[in-house]
Amino acid sequence: MKRIILPSLIALVAPCICAQSVTDALQVTQGDFKGTARFMSMGGAFTALGGDLSTLTQNPAGIAVYRRSEIGATLDINMMKSRANSGTYSMTNDQTKASCSNFGYVGVANLDGAMSTFQWGVSYGRAVSFDRIVSGYQMPTSTSLTNYVAAYTNGAKAEALQFGEDYNPYRDSGYDWLSILSFTSGLINPAPNETDQYLGLAERGTKGDADLAVHEKGYIDQYSFNFGGNFNDVVFWGLGIGVSDLNYIRATTYSESMENARLYNGNIGDAGFYLDNYKRINGTGWDVKFGLIFKPIQQLRIGAAIHSPTWYNLTQQYVGGTDYRYFDPAHPESDQNPLTGSEISDDGYYTWKLKSPWKFMVGVAGVIGNNFILSADYERRAYPDMSMKTAAYDDYGYIFDYTEKQYLKDDIKTYTQAQNTFRIGAEYRITRQLSARLGYNYTDSNISQETRDGKTEVLTSGTDPSFSLDKSTQNISCGLGYSFGAFHIDAAYVHTTRESTLMAFTNSSAGKAPSYNVKDNNNQLVFSLGFRF
Repeated sequence: MKRIILPSLIALVAPCICAQSVTDALQVTQGDFKGTARFMSMGGAFTALGGDLSTLTQNPAGIAVYRRSEIGATLDINMMKSRANSGTYSMTNDQTKASCSNFGYVGVANLDGAMSTFQWGVSYGRAVSFDRIVSGYQMPTSTSLTNYVAAYTNGAKAEALQFGEDYNPYRDSGYDWLSILSFTSGLINPAPNETDQYLGLAERGTKGDADLAVHEKGYIDQYSFNFGGNFNDVVFWGLGIGVSDLNYIRATTYSESMENARLYNGNIGDAGFYLDNYKRINGTGWDVKFGLIFKPIQQLRIGAAIHSPTWYNLTQQYVGGTDYRYFDPAHPESDQNPLTGSEISDDGYYTWKLKSPWKFMVGVAGVIGNNFILSADYERRAYPDMSMKTAAYDDYGYIFDYTEKQYLKDDIKTYTQAQNTFRIGAEYRITRQLSARLGYNYTDSNISQETRDGKTEVLTSGTDPSFSLDKSTQNISCGLGYSFGAFHIDAAYVHTTRESTLMAFTNSSAGKAPSYNVKDNNNQLVFSLGFRF
């Protein structure tokens, strides 16, 4: 059940006191496949190759492979389609977005001595795009969101959930905001002769359906500053500092309609409601990367890189609202039949710190003959080592510290597992000017098997109970490159398949929640132009 947080300090001027959730961190630490056209057409398998602007954010030692300075830019056109299947119904959404996803500069200085060249570079890259629209419908349902909310609200006094003179339950009670919003909307009601036990709308004999729409948008943009050097064309090193700009928006609408439901007055009738939510997370972070490439012979390169966590300072805002309609056939003449209305929560906001998972990657690349390159990578992201800290406020509303809550540490260990990515790429030089490329990469789930199987109760924050659990992502790519003089132009086509489960709310003792198997099929066209001098 959702946790009820009883605050030890409540100040009128302080931001809302609310429970954080690991789902917030998972939403903003998801990976993506972005970069130059050459990088993407070869599946991103550049840990050992280098010599591409995208390596500034992958293996910074790749900058040391450059022999000449370069400036370049990339255009990305992404055609996205999402299909959500509940088992009996399927719904599809699509959209197209275009952006300048990458541009950068690398400078090269020739030196005398063991380190023959020194390189420096700066780049901008869209590391992650959060854009996605998903809709799912399920009928019939085995339970109701209201029953789940009622179950975890048990124990809260009814008078603490309702407004009074100079009393605002969102500000003053410390109880879960979805409990308060559901109580004021009649979605949950006190059990007969009880003041701290609650019932939802669904009971035995209730028939209903569930509809969920999720619209996500936003990005993580990364600005990289890199330095590297080349020792005798054998050892290449690189150091990178990244600054990230994060902006994530999630808008959801969840609705249920029911026949033979338990109404606010205890009678049996028809009920329906909409729950709308809006959430925004934004902030900045920074990280450090270090990498090496070793070339023992001309035909072989071995690379490795480690990325520190990204340390984010984030602000989170959210608001929720309901629209409801109840019809009591026992009293059709009543002036309150049907009873309709709407409620809205307070505007919630708080600040927090996030330490994203660290990353480690290794790769090997070989040159076969004079015209063929084959490369392969492995990457590991340590999600269980991720951490979150919550701001603590004094009586005047000022932050005086950030603390790591034990329940968040426990939930990170429970919900997540290490994530693995495998990449392979190939390039064949057809002529001195024209090259053809192929690539593939596969990323497994960062969610523990028990959580993906629905055996773990997943807690969310604010008044939005929905969340996604990623399964796997595959990218298949191909492309062409053509060089003419100091210029080179590259094109890539990338097909991405991403599978996940969208949950309307968590499974619990109240029943199995509506869920939708989501399959994203995205097609990207990527074009890069570079100039070396």
